[in-house]
Amino acid sequence: MPKSQHATGWSAEDLREDPHTAVDKAARVEAMFTDIAPRYDLNNRLHSMWRDQAWRKRAVEMAKILPNDHVLDMACGTGDLTAMLAQEHPARTLGIDYTEAMLEIARRKAAGIPIKHRPTYQKGDAMDIELEDLSMDVITIAFGIRNVAEPERAVAEFARILRPGGRLLILEFSTPSNPLIRMMNTLYTRHLMPLTAGLIAGDRSGAYRYLPRSISTFADPSALSAMLERHGFETMEQRRLTLGLCTITHARLTDS
Repeated sequence: MPKSQHATGWSAEDLREDPHTAVDKAARVEAMFTDIAPRYDLNNRLHSMWRDQAWRKRAVEMAKILPNDHVLDMACGTGDLTAMLAQEHPARTLGIDYTEAMLEIARRKAAGIPIKHRPTYQKGDAMDIELEDLSMDVITIAFGIRNVAEPERAVAEFARILRPGGRLLILEFSTPSNPLIRMMNTLYTRHLMPLTAGLIAGDRSGAYRYLPRSISTFADPSALSAMLERHGFETMEQRRLTLGLCTITHARLTDS
């Protein structure tokens, strides 16, 4: 287990171990996102080859938001998915994130959106969401569940605040099943991307070394589905996107 208790992100030595076992994972993740926030969107576009927005749009389509739905985008980051959700149903869309530096960017971007389509944002923790029981109809979390210190606690919170029949959509990176695609993706994410993304971000936190390591050590789609089922969710669909580089898990909170 990484031994350092300092909120300085991730060193190469730290990442020899499973980063999800770090006792100070939450502090490290916050430090990491604070460091890379100014160039976060640029790196997302460049290093996904502009596919990241298409993945988010697919999640919005799968959510099938209804006119009276209350929607939470958890781990909203700089607000890209939150804004897309708000286009579907203005004035009932909330974005929550753990890192203030990311929320500052989300709020600046939202200022340019017409008021009737403008989401609201607040700082918060996925493991202790400051919302009432049974207050949401849809929860989304894009590339965020992997960064939560205790994902099971977050899933339990999602179950608490969703109404019966509420929908949860988790968009997360996954490992391609095709051996050739998997090999090419491994070379890209472990060697090229950490170098180029780190240079663009001026990264001192190890964020882009953490990224591939955190993906390879996190729950695969089947394990994620099992986690959801332990907390009262029924997995409706798991859709792999872009040759399996990421997967959308669409689940429904059962009525029982």
